[in-house]
Amino acid sequence: MPSKTNQNEKELKSPYKVEEEEEDDDEEVEEEVWDDWEGDEGDSEFICLFCDSNFTSSTSLFQHCSSIHHFDFHAVTNSLQLDFYASFKLINYIRFQVAESRCWSCGLACQSKHDLQNHLHDVTDFNSIKPLWDDDRYLKPFMQDDSLLYNFGEFEEGEDEQSSVMDEDLVRDLKNAIYGDDQDAVKKLVVNETASVSDDHSSLPSSSDKELVNGKDSRGCISSIDKDPEEGSLTGNPQNHIVTHIRKVNESYFGSYSSFGIHREMLSDKARMDAYGQAILKNPSLLNGAVVMDVGCGTGILSLFSAQAGASRVIAIEASAKMAAVATQVAKNNGLLLSKSETRVNGNNKGVVEVVNGMVEEIDKIVEIQPHSVDVLLSEWMGYCLLYESMLGSVLYARDRYLKPGGAILPDTATIFVAGFGKGGTSLPFWENVCDFDMSCIGEELVTDAARYPIVDVIDHQDLVTGSTILQTFDLATMKPHEVDFTATASLEPKLSASEDEKTHLNSKTCCLCYGVVLWFDTGFTTRFCQETPTVLSTSPYTLKTHWSQTILTFREPIAIGLGKENGINSETVGTEGYPAVKIDLRISIVRSTEHRTIDISMEATGVAPDGRRRSWPAQLFSLQ
Repeated sequence: MPSKTNQNEKELKSPYKVEEEEEDDDEEVEEEVWDDWEGDEGDSEFICLFCDSNFTSSTSLFQHCSSIHHFDFHAVTNSLQLDFYASFKLINYIRFQVAESRCWSCGLACQSKHDLQNHLHDVTDFNSIKPLWDDDRYLKPFMQDDSLLYNFGEFEEGEDEQSSVMDEDLVRDLKNAIYGDDQDAVKKLVVNETASVSDDHSSLPSSSDKELVNGKDSRGCISSIDKDPEEGSLTGNPQNHIVTHIRKVNESYFGSYSSFGIHREMLSDKARMDAYGQAILKNPSLLNGAVVMDVGCGTGILSLFSAQAGASRVIAIEASAKMAAVATQVAKNNGLLLSKSETRVNGNNKGVVEVVNGMVEEIDKIVEIQPHSVDVLLSEWMGYCLLYESMLGSVLYARDRYLKPGGAILPDTATIFVAGFGKGGTSLPFWENVCDFDMSCIGEELVTDAARYPIVDVIDHQDLVTGSTILQTFDLATMKPHEVDFTATASLEPKLSASEDEKTHLNSKTCCLCYGVVLWFDTGFTTRFCQETPTVLSTSPYTLKTHWSQTILTFREPIAIGLGKENGINSETVGTEGYPAVKIDLRISIVRSTEHRTIDISMEATGVAPDGRRRSWPAQLFSLQ
């Protein structure tokens, strides 16, 4: 299902290192892999809040923080009477502050992590610092799979420590539910969600999440987990709270597509409609007589194309109840809706569309469909920056469960591109002259703020100051669900045809300031399946504008880049106008966030000088939500 304009807008394994400082008696631990994370505290790796030390339990970690870093977690939480969510925020807040070499309690910005270690001090007035982390953005984990977030609870004397943390199966289900790799985990956790928060985690007899509607079970009982946080205790099992949030996000996500304005925008997107129309209608050998599944059908336009192309059966899946009803009426009005009383006739494309209201992971309960019985899997799943909204996991689930061996998936490839943009890609030119008044101070503030958030907007190709290059490619016919998360590298070199406005007055007009990078994607309908008429849907700045626009990531400071040659020793700093870089090396990670249906992006940039000297800038973190 595509993105919409009015939607609210890694390796993060060890996000910060202490320079040449580590306890001699700390045990060396192998690098953690995301898929190896387990819920058993004894098998988990706990990374210190302030340094790079690793521990096998939260207890030993907090003892270390208290004795070495002047931070007594339990003293803070007890003094301020912090509940589960507030404690969760506190941990993430500290990790964010330490990553910026900033003191968590007084806010002092230090020059390095080493200076921060020397600065850390005891806190005498806890109430003065409480508001610092009272922000919902700290509910989003700073670190991928931070074991500490699920094992920081205090234990009463004599209480079994393990009882206060999630067991291994629940943690695994929780992680899979959040990241969408295992839809069975979602169903299991939704069942747990409807049960009361008790020591034995008893479950309801039903295995269907449809037993819970608007916070009530089939008997009309309000689930304890749907209480307002201020009205009830938040000290129950954290996976219940998170799964409830996932359900609400899904409801909001699918409900938001009930707006006809969004669908008009998508149906008016010429590049989108031309690519899908051509792939479906101009490849008769693929669609004629085929069983087609359309995941996230919306108004049903792709299903109508498929029926028009001669498909024998079209299963149109739509999770929004309103849009499923709309798609049904549209198909009926055009004589393409399958009537239960009709018998299919070979060669007749009338009456072949079945609209199913539900998520693709659940349709086997709603409609009769055998595994591996679909010839063509269709979906327009792409979001901003390709992966926003995390719908690709559902498409891959449908592929693995319903597509025949050798069946076609459309589109079958996706590619993310990256390029650097100049001053023209910012708001600076506008603010530099407003009715002949200099308001550049506003533009400078906006550019500074832009370095904190990704921006979805249209970039003019003339504002690009580097060439474009491929960041990541996906083969949708063969990729694994976990490959949606990735880290990739790319090198950007100056574009020879950069406009005069982008060039500085220095270095004979061969130096440009790169203010950040822009990401876009192409999806391909290749000859692998579209043998008669292959096509490409591109969201590039060089092609027709689409409703996806591009995704803009702004540097904290612009990097000068040019075509300079090595001319002896240059004492200037690399990446400045006095010594421009000849290329910018990037390391970008895009991962599904723990905030359901959003993505996190990390970006590291390194300027490379003509003599090979390198200058690296601190990593930047963005959340597209």
